Amino acid sequence: MSNQHLNPVTEDDIADYLGNNPEFFERHAELLAAVHLTSPHSHRAVSLQERQAEMLRDKIRMLEGRIMDMIRHGNDNLALLDKLLVWARDLFLTLDFTNLPATIATSIQTQFSVPQVAIRVWDVAPEFASAAFAQNVSEDAKVFASSLREPFCGVNSGFEAASWLEEPTQAASLALLPLRAAASGNTTPAFGMLVLASPDAQRFVSTMGTDFLERIAELASAALSPLR
Repeated sequence: MSNQHLNPVTEDDIADYLGNNPEFFERHAELLAAVHLTSPHSHRAVSLQERQAEMLRDKIRMLEGRIMDMIRHGNDNLALLDKLLVWARDLFLTLDFTNLPATIATSIQTQFSVPQVAIRVWDVAPEFASAAFAQNVSEDAKVFASSLREPFCGVNSGFEAASWLEEPTQAASLALLPLRAAASGNTTPAFGMLVLASPDAQRFVSTMGTDFLERIAELASAALSPLR
């Protein structure tokens, strides 16, 4: 029995041969025009050369789409960075520390188009103990804030922090940002919390990235350090 019957030639064998012997098409150039394939675009028979050209055009269109996505994401990130800088500038320009928490909240609401923002700070210095931002925070809320290792994003399931908002019933989704001493790590007790809320249940979801929210929390925490 011959080896051909024991080991029949497969499509993979043919593909390997052609891939390793590109000069085959130089010796048989007529095949490039003689072999016809069905075009997925026009559904007509086209030559191997035409089909290859179509495949190259498809790849070019795919790469163009990726480039446009990169440009769009780059522009979005640049716009986001500009908003972050304006927000940080607002914090630097707030000389009255009593007004600082409100500035943090209202500037986030304005710059990042967040429908509702609230903030609470606890364990503050005596001169700030009677301020509105230091009121109505239970021990449970403090413990919860300290338990967060990163911002929480998701559906509002009756969090106490939602009651700090002007319209708690309009908060379908929330982002809860624990505030901690700068460079202290995410395991130290929180001294405050920022609440971002939206009536859109998909605005803050558990699958979204939190890197940008973490940067906001870090900047806010640093700015609030004079209150403690």
